[in-house]
Amino acid sequence: MRNPIRLYMSMSLDGCIAGPDDRPGQELGRDGGRLFNWLDDRDSDGPSGQVYREALATGALISGRRTFELARRWQGDHHDGVPILVLTHQVDEGDVPPGHARFVTDVDDCAHQARAAAGDKPVMVHGASAAQALLRAGHLDEMEIHLIPVLLGEGRRLFDHLGTNHIELDLVRRLDDRDVTHLRYRVRRSEEAA
Repeated sequence: MRNPIRLYMSMSLDGCIAGPDDRPGQELGRDGGRLFNWLDDRDSDGPSGQVYREALATGALISGRRTFELARRWQGDHHDGVPILVLTHQVDEGDVPPGHARFVTDVDDCAHQARAAAGDKPVMVHGASAAQALLRAGHLDEMEIHLIPVLLGEGRRLFDHLGTNHIELDLVRRLDDRDVTHLRYRVRRSEEAA
């Protein structure tokens, strides 16, 4: 695949991507920072460093609106000036996102714009709602899940609102590191799953 649209997400074993009560000032929720301890090794030559460098080599970013806002809009630059496409239900008049960010209200258009902007590089996806919308529309190609050996018990879950369709995945890579297992899955298309 020339430039896959790939979710990058840290997740607890019970499916949480943030602890409970995630909000401005407590963006990762209570105890949600635990999901990102693996980033302490992002500058290493090990698996976590490799995965982190791959994420920063993406050519565009699709983000959900909530993630975008909780991240303080990344001040308009997530990494290296790549385009940030914020998938949202509506755009308030006069709300102009900063820097390299722009709002997109149609999931198909968002995926098309992101692939075009990324050139031959992968597209990074952040946020549960964006990931679910892209999955439902058949645009999410891969998922890089940073699986953390913890049960948060409650919090924001990655796959809460997918609907009833069965989605098959193929594990294409597994990298173990201190306090994390990086799992890359390819999403099977409906014709492949049959």
